[in-house]
Amino acid sequence: MANMNQLMRQAQALQANLQKAQAEIATLEITGEAGGGMVKVTMTGRHEVRRVQIEPTIIGEDREMLEDLIAAAINDAVHRVESATQAKMSSLMGGMSLPPGMKPPF
Repeated sequence: MANMNQLMRQAQALQANLQKAQAEIATLEITGEAGGGMVKVTMTGRHEVRRVQIEPTIIGEDREMLEDLIAAAINDAVHRVESATQAKMSSLMGGMSLPPGMKPPF
């Protein structure tokens, strides 16, 4: 029975750590960029876009190029958020990584 109690305590501690990590990830602000920094998108750990910055010199240029740069900057921000989330969760789990295709529960 002692093993079961110990397992329950470990599970509760892991759950508390997971909730703490989720809260920390949610407050992250990560910037993705494209075009050598001409377009920057700042996103939270919850994938909410907070800010879009566009270099004024490219605003009057090719609209399609600008749209592509915005999309690329958003995608860069998403990848950076995912990397930061994986790093945070990996440190929480003592280096254990989730199986391929499995995402954290948030």
